Amino acid sequence: MKSSFTFLLLLLEAVVNVRPVQEASLFYPYGLDQKDQKNPKLDDGSSKKLSLSVPFTFYGKKYQTLYVNNNGVISFGSRVNQYTPDPFPLADGRSFVAPYWGDVDNVLGGDVFYRETTDPTLLGLITKQINQYFPKIPFTATWAFVATWDHVAYYGSTSNKGNTFQAALTTNTETSFIILNYKDIQWTTGAASGGDAETGLGGTPAHAGFNSGDETNYYNIPGSRTDAVINITKTSNVNVPGRWVFQVDDFKVTGVPTEMPKVADSNNCWL
Repeated sequence: MKSSFTFLLLLLEAVVNVRPVQEASLFYPYGLDQKDQKNPKLDDGSSKKLSLSVPFTFYGKKYQTLYVNNNGVISFGSRVNQYTPDPFPLADGRSFVAPYWGDVDNVLGGDVFYRETTDPTLLGLITKQINQYFPKIPFTATWAFVATWDHVAYYGSTSNKGNTFQAALTTNTETSFIILNYKDIQWTTGAASGGDAETGLGGTPAHAGFNSGDETNYYNIPGSRTDAVINITKTSNVNVPGRWVFQVDDFKVTGVPTEMPKVADSNNCWL
């Protein structure tokens, strides 16, 4: 059980909750001006159970509800309050997407936004991008769900470090894709996962990937649960640093390189 930092957290929130400028070239618009909902300020918290207007097919199963979890996970079926990540496949049958599964503490800083949308401008952009990345799979997006972790702090932090990343789920009711965007990753590990409170590094680092829940179908983005995950802003499977895109209705790993990413502070781009 984590200890309470109540008074310290309230003092630090005003200091560290500073949002970076959005990069329109990589991130989809987000925030209250986009009519996003916002998760409660709660360590290891999540959204309420969210009903989707259209089913989203993930590894051959159709889901019409999901949770946006503060600790960097979008889950189907149940909340995920676990803060130290495990490698996939998980043995407990949980089905979820992990854009950056680590010990986020949005009480200390940052916000978690989400929205379901059929905005034609956004869907048109997503359609263009998917067809560019996967030209052999004709696709026209008719629905999307966008979740954004905006400059979120890590548990036990004594710094102003924050991570900004995003997951977009999209479908045409038959074919489904997930787009993971990474803008600014400054920490890998919360203090309860063995990380250093000042640097946010060490211990058991964050994990990125997908778990179907069947112990067979899963994917770990290279560098996950290692120090190298901090350089996920420089990696890609679609030749766009900081972006990973996957077809997930009938999951296929496309364009994944064989070399591991470098550890922190590398200037190399792993594509």
